[in-house]
Amino acid sequence: MQKKISIVFAIYNEEENITRLCEEVRKVVDKENYDFDIIFVDDGSKDNSVEIIKNIIQENDKVKLIKLTRNFGHQQALTAGVELAKADAIITMDADLQDPPSLIPELIKKWEEGYKVVYAQRKNYRRDNFLKRMMTKLYYKLIHRIHSMKIPQNVGDFRLIDKAVQTELLKMQERSRYLRGMVAWLGYEAAFVTYHRKDREKGKSSYSFGKLISLGMDGLINFSMIPLRFGLYLGFMSIFIGVGFLAYMLIDIAVNDVYYHLYKFLVDIIFIFLGFLFILIWILGEYIGRTYRETKGRSIYVIDSKENFSKE
Repeated sequence: MQKKISIVFAIYNEEENITRLCEEVRKVVDKENYDFDIIFVDDGSKDNSVEIIKNIIQENDKVKLIKLTRNFGHQQALTAGVELAKADAIITMDADLQDPPSLIPELIKKWEEGYKVVYAQRKNYRRDNFLKRMMTKLYYKLIHRIHSMKIPQNVGDFRLIDKAVQTELLKMQERSRYLRGMVAWLGYEAAFVTYHRKDREKGKSSYSFGKLISLGMDGLINFSMIPLRFGLYLGFMSIFIGVGFLAYMLIDIAVNDVYYHLYKFLVDIIFIFLGFLFILIWILGEYIGRTYRETKGRSIYVIDSKENFSKE
């Protein structure tokens, strides 16, 4: 029997890329001796993405559609596609053609060698925005240092996972989802296929600066207690500064007979401790907020309709 592989795309307003994407994927998979299907998960698109996919389904019964009731977020949409996929392996990709379909055979080759997780690792950084590029570099360095569980650097959501990984991944029901961290947390031995990521040619990225910050926070906080310990480090640092400043004052008074007004010290010390206090409140608030979100137990996503899943 042919092994089955599902390719999952989470889409949001990608009407300019969908048709070409399907054509490029089909050129690749038609050469492979596997049973492929393509699952599009519409994350509340406002354009004609859904209509275009429905038209493609009329011509290609290997294409499927999951339509969510609203925009739940990229990671939640990918989760929906992974959950409904019935395959021996699942490949998740972005739908903007920055993730090249031509890399699919290389991912499968590594999987056939026995690896249950295969990452597509970027050899280049984004060029669209200097600030985003620098923050991406710093983020990966930071996350590599603070996590005891090492998340691979320069990888996005372009990866292949085995059915065994899918089973374990779907047991993780947290609402603040960071799939690249969740897959790494499972601990399966992984392989890498490197590539140069192209710039987006058409359409606009659904990842605004704010969404990137939110995703980065999920990666930092969901898998580490270091931010809470950061408050402890700051506490010791502030005590050290305060004691050092006090020692300097006492020495200066004793040696040089200098007089210091009390308010100068109070204002400076209060200013320093106030800054630390706000940082600690922010960190604590992040954890409390995420705990509150998890305890509500709401669905990760809600499906409005499905197309071409009736045969399963």
